[in-house]
Amino acid sequence: MFDWLDHLSLGLLLIIALTLGLAPFVPEPHVWEKLKMLADGTLVRPIDIFDLLLHGIPWLLLLAKLGRLGWVRLR
Repeated sequence: MFDWLDHLSLGLLLIIALTLGLAPFVPEPHVWEKLKMLADGTLVRPIDIFDLLLHGIPWLLLLAKLGRLGWVRLR
């Protein structure tokens, strides 16, 4: 089911997660801001939810790739 993930480069996923996943870097990473909003219950606007998805997907893909390589146990 996740064979396509095996064809993605780990280095490429790391670069994408560190750039798109954290951009903009100042004053704090966007994904961190959105995660704090989610925890506070203030993540309600559609643009904020889209932002969380946009900046969070690279990190999820990186975790999935590391899990496929056996570097991360998700259980």
